[in-house]
Amino acid sequence: MKKLLKVLLILLLLVVLALGGLLAFLSVAEYKPEAVEPVEIKGAGTGAVPAQNLRILCWNIGYGGLGAAEDFFMDGGTHARPDSPETVSRYLEGIRRSIDADRPDLVMLQEVDCDSSRTYSIDETEVLSRSTSAFALNYSCPFVPVPFPPMGKVHAGQQTTADYEIRSAERIALPCPFSWPLRTANLKRCLLVTRMPVQDSEKELVLVNLHLEAYDDGEGRVAQTRQLTDLLQKEYLNGNYVIAGGDFNQLFPGSLAVWPHNRPENWLPNQLEPESLPAGFRYAADLSVPSCRLLDRPYDPADTENNQYYVIDGFIVSPNVTVSTVETLDLGFQNADHNPVCITVSLA
Repeated sequence: MKKLLKVLLILLLLVVLALGGLLAFLSVAEYKPEAVEPVEIKGAGTGAVPAQNLRILCWNIGYGGLGAAEDFFMDGGTHARPDSPETVSRYLEGIRRSIDADRPDLVMLQEVDCDSSRTYSIDETEVLSRSTSAFALNYSCPFVPVPFPPMGKVHAGQQTTADYEIRSAERIALPCPFSWPLRTANLKRCLLVTRMPVQDSEKELVLVNLHLEAYDDGEGRVAQTRQLTDLLQKEYLNGNYVIAGGDFNQLFPGSLAVWPHNRPENWLPNQLEPESLPAGFRYAADLSVPSCRLLDRPYDPADTENNQYYVIDGFIVSPNVTVSTVETLDLGFQNADHNPVCITVSLA
């Protein structure tokens, strides 16, 4: 009995030491971006963006790893990665083809991996880039220890890409709602702000690519949304055209009535409130098609009773931007757990 107890104590000590060593490693290696950082612009677009009938697509691509056959451990599933690099490549090719088929002028993507174990180190920014692009990290961790098997290294972020000139780009840090030690292996959310010249105008188009908090208690999303709207107001008052787009991880006004929350144990986002916007700004979202599905199970479109849908992706536009169409492309969640949202605008 004494020998067994000794062995158990030694094993317990080894586990404690291993966990302590992992926590120390993650603390030292923690990604700690500055409040504002310049972002490298890769490639070279040509010319200013058109002021009329400008089409913009935003899409959380689920890191090319969350197609119809997948689930995700944070949503009630058990996995965090596809079974093979071939699966990732197939999802990515489907994503690329869908974007090309829509022929947008500007593309704003979220959850784009550039060197992650969960996507077998495939550089998705290269697959999805157009003539020029800007990329901002929002998740960089040498080893994410969950679930089992662990997610491992993650290097991912937001990408804005186009065939037109991107004049400048910067990463603006958002408040992180997590404290140590959870913070060490968690996302560091940000806004990717790109500035583009506009045809026949002295003004700039300021695009804000966003991916707000998902799995906090809601306070993080509130603080991040407040910082976002303050930035939008500032840029508009500076005389610019301003469009923010991406994954808000919050329900667009009116969407809950169309896509009700059918199981109380599921993840339920906060709701965006129209009164939280600066005067004259407005939301642009398509409530007729869900922009996101819950990842508690692989997707079966026929299982209507158990599928949970949300409208959490879309845009905010400034008063000098006229929206002519906004449409969520119903791609059946075949290659990602989100559908892309497209907007057509004119810059007054």
